[in-house]
Formats: sequence, structure tokens, C-alpha cells
Amino acid sequence: MLFHQDADFKHLIIHHVGNKSQDEYFTLSEEEVDVHRDEILADLLMQYFMKPFSKANEVYRFYHPNDTLDLNEVYYFARQYFAGEKPFIDFSKDIAKYLYEVTEHPKIKSGELYIVALDNIQMEGEDHKAIGIFKSENKEAYLKVYSEASGLDVNYEEKAININKLDKGVVIVNVEEEEGYKVLCVDQTNGSEAVYWKDDFLKLRTRNDNFQQTGNIMKVYKNFVNEKIDEVFDMDKADKIDLLNRSMNYFKSKETFDEEEFNTEVIGNPDAVSLFKDYKSNFEEEFDTPFQSNFDIAAPAVKKMASSYKSVLKLDKNFHIYVHGKRELLEKGYDEDKGMNYYKLYFENED
Repeated sequence: MLFHQDADFKHLIIHHVGNKSQDEYFTLSEEEVDVHRDEILADLLMQYFMKPFSKANEVYRFYHPNDTLDLNEVYYFARQYFAGEKPFIDFSKDIAKYLYEVTEHPKIKSGELYIVALDNIQMEGEDHKAIGIFKSENKEAYLKVYSEASGLDVNYEEKAININKLDKGVVIVNVEEEEGYKVLCVDQTNGSEAVYWKDDFLKLRTRNDNFQQTGNIMKVYKNFVNEKIDEVFDMDKADKIDLLNRSMNYFKSKETFDEEEFNTEVIGNPDAVSLFKDYKSNFEEEFDTPFQSNFDIAAPAVKKMASSYKSVLKLDKNFHIYVHGKRELLEKGYDEDKGMNYYKLYFENED
């Protein structure tokens, strides 16, 4: 997860990129924007650029189909800047010119291109330098109400930017350079023109290290239990919670994930294991993200996923039962006299 609360702007410049296929052009700025001239402006820009990434869970890396990273233009330009081989303004112009070259779909909108350099971006618990590349394509009308001597008056701004709606953005974190950096991407565009940002301009693919392997297998298993397993097996909510708790205990107590061990200790039932393998294979194929049979479990990924593992039985609006383990101490039944379901809980001590 990425945190920007302590981040600082080091550089900011704004260019304009048109649509090449529509014979539009690009406009390059020669000077940076002095963000720090106004503290409120700096805070608003930081919110506009970075807030969408606070919920971005997928981490990518740059790649190139020829497996030569330096052939990926954005990676190459970023590496030059991070290494101090190219000044920020020259780097930003290279990015703008390259984006213009790949802006060939007729439906791609022209817009402002903001390029920033950031300090103190926190990624997975560590502070790093980062580059942000953001594009605004959609403008909105805003009303402005202000005071006059005789009372209140109203005016408007016809083509303004909504700071809560970033159209496109990418944050390149200066870590693991040789593997293609850690990269987060946002794109609000739908339709056939959407692929140009992530695929044509950036050329990204999902990171597949221990952190990603851990998070993905936990995510896929959680979805399997919540969405798939009861299509074949008759399971109530308490049984599903038990399966999730067993998997969470596995990831918290083990240092290494072993597929056969996980299938035996957590899932147990051979038919359910087979069903999970098929479910996992579909994920691998759909997202082009292969799972390894063995990998080191990344504790930060386990911590991140823990909050999404629900272990609460919600019974009408009267009771919530938090189930932390020992499924055999929870018994479900039906009272014919009352015409209602019930749970019976066994325990030794009451706090």
C-alpha cells in the first residue's frame, strides 16, 4: 500500500498533449510550477494526484516484450532521471513527447500532463523517492458563490478540474530498478481507447514477487470460499469462516507457503482441493499471473489482507458472533417451537 501523507513536492511541471491522430499538437513548458508559493494549492494538488492511489492494491512493473527493460521508454526515461543523468525538465519533455507519439486512437482526449518528482513516498513500510505522471482530460463547470456589499452573488468557472476525479495517473517508486520498479497505475477511462495508457504508453505487467504471490493467493482463496465452494458443497456461514480462519492462521504461523501442505492442512477435502485448483487456474489465465507452488510468505501482505478476512456471523439485527477458531465449539440448529435458527456456543470462561 502507498501512503503520501508525509510526501513533499520536489518538482512539478505541466505540459499539454493533444491527439496525434486528430492533428493536434503538444505544448511544452520551459519552467516548473512553484507549488510551495501557496500551501493550500500544494495540499490540493497532492490530494488530486495521490489520493486515488491510496486504494490501489495492484502493484506493477515495467516490462518490454523483448525482455530488454531499457527498450521501455518510460522506464528508460525514469531511470535516467533517478540516476541524475537527465535534468527534471528535460525528462518531463521526453515523457510528454513519447505520450504524444502513442496517442493515436481517435477517441483519446487531449489534456494537461502533470509530471512531478516526490520525496518521502511510503511504499510497503519504507520511504522512497518517486515520479508521478498524471493526465487530466475531462473538464467540468463549477459555480462560485462570493460576497458582495449588497449580499451574495454567483459566478462560474466553465472548464475547471474536479480534484476528486483524476483521469489517468502513474506513480513510479524508486526501488527495485533492475526488476522494473514498483509502479501503481490509475485509469478511469472505459472503452477501446483505454488500453493506451497502461499497455501502449507504460507497458506494465503485474508484479509477481513474494509480496504479490502472498496477497494474490490469499485473495483468490478468500473469493473461492465466499463465492465458489458452496456451489458444490453444502456449507453454512460458520463453515466458511472456519475455512478462512484456518487459512489466516496458516499464513500467520508459516514462513513458507507450500501448496500441498496448504491443501492438506487448510482445505482438507480432496474434492474441494481439486475445485480450488481449477478456480486458481482460471485466475492465472485471466490475469496472466502464475502462482508458484512454494514461496516465502510476505508478512506485510498477510497484514494487509487480514482486514478483508471477515470472521463475523451477523444474526438478523440482534447479534454479531466473532469466530476466531475451533469450529466444533459452535453448533447450529433449528427450534421448531420458535420457528427460528439458533447457534449454541461452548466455552470454559467468561470475561
